Amino acid sequence: MEEVKIKKEKPHKEELRLAKRKAAKPLLWIGIVSIVMLFAGLTSAYVVRAQNGNWLVFQLPPILLISTAIIITSSLTMFLAQKAIKKDNHRLTSIALLVTLLLGFAFFYTQYSGWKQLAAQGIYFGGKFSNASGSFLIIIAFLHLAHMTGGLIALTVSLTKSLLKKYSASDSLGIELTAIYWHFLDILWVYLFLFLYFYR
Repeated sequence: MEEVKIKKEKPHKEELRLAKRKAAKPLLWIGIVSIVMLFAGLTSAYVVRAQNGNWLVFQLPPILLISTAIIITSSLTMFLAQKAIKKDNHRLTSIALLVTLLLGFAFFYTQYSGWKQLAAQGIYFGGKFSNASGSFLIIIAFLHLAHMTGGLIALTVSLTKSLLKKYSASDSLGIELTAIYWHFLDILWVYLFLFLYFYR
């Protein structure tokens, strides 16, 4: 009886695992759509508020250009990791994921430096010396970084599994999901940067 029970449990667990794998990508896309709606709402509110007057126009910190170059480069290294795992090249996959992760941290650093440059210009999120334009810029950048944190965690998990050789050409869903989210964050930042650069 116990053997029969064990045999029944194993197929059930396997079915559950396969169901989770099938649901992973649709759930990720649902999450991405919700993030798109969040930032669409924020940028729309930005436009409406700017038209109401008392809007301070200031230069974006030049380091944000470096931020943009870094995140675009990280998308290229992420793409390289995707290509490498499809060829079962675990070494190149791990290197590309590591470089992507380091570039992600570099992006964080340049964003932090950008906030310091804004503060030096007298641009603050809140307080009596703040202005709505600076507050919008900082909250948009902060929310993007908050979502980037999720991307860095996913990259760390993917890198760890890659080093342990848990991925293969026929089983690379984890890297694929991480790549989709990371490329999305890249596109989102480029959109936000161009929006903030041209609409001030």
